[in-house]
Amino acid sequence: MAKRWVIKLGSGLLTRADGKVDRVQIGRITDQVAVLMKRGIEVVIVSSGAVAAGMTAMKLEKRPKDARELQACATVGQPELMSAYGTHLARHQLLGAQMLLTYWDLDSHACTRNARATLDLLLKRKKFVPIINENDAIADEEIRVGDNDRLSAHVAALVGADLLVILSGVDGLMTRSDGTGKLIPAVKEINSSLRALAGGAGSERNVGGMVTKLQAAEIAAEGKVDTIIANGRRKNVLIELAAKKKIGTRFSLR
Repeated sequence: MAKRWVIKLGSGLLTRADGKVDRVQIGRITDQVAVLMKRGIEVVIVSSGAVAAGMTAMKLEKRPKDARELQACATVGQPELMSAYGTHLARHQLLGAQMLLTYWDLDSHACTRNARATLDLLLKRKKFVPIINENDAIADEEIRVGDNDRLSAHVAALVGADLLVILSGVDGLMTRSDGTGKLIPAVKEINSSLRALAGGAGSERNVGGMVTKLQAAEIAAEGKVDTIIANGRRKNVLIELAAKKKIGTRFSLR
């Protein structure tokens, strides 16, 4: 049976310093995804970046704080994001398949059953790459998952993934809370000491942080899925992981 990976890509990884969508970086990731699929690994992508893409299109310098403005950014940015994926996937004769989810979807047995069936069908066809994001255009506080780290963990459990890979701009969990120090290569238990090492959000355009990545690892573990946090700007990071090279931080909490 083919292995199944869920790969989460953060906003900071997919945007340039000027805030625009980093189409070159998306190309690097999709090239690696194509290699994984040729090797028999089924891939689901959970992608951030819609709000950042919308900010660029709407000529906004700072991330809006008003919920409606954020939703408008996501609505404008999501098609641009999918267009970037589509362009690069087409070079490998692959097609992106968009799915937008909310907490209500994940909390509904009927919706999760339908989502799982759709994703299974797409993956079995071996030509499609499901690309999942939170449905920011309609989500409010009651139905928001909150961030794509945790969403990716829920998706990993939903599809029965063998591995959740969270790619961002950091090498993994470090021994100092400011992100410096030595890399912690393996984690068997998340305790209070480990939580103290997690930092805050990264930037105006990136709402995630190590805290939500630890939470994602815990959620994935409930679905019997291991999690690896690694640097998405490392050359061929996904290929190295497929070759079982020990990079990043692996959470085996079961």
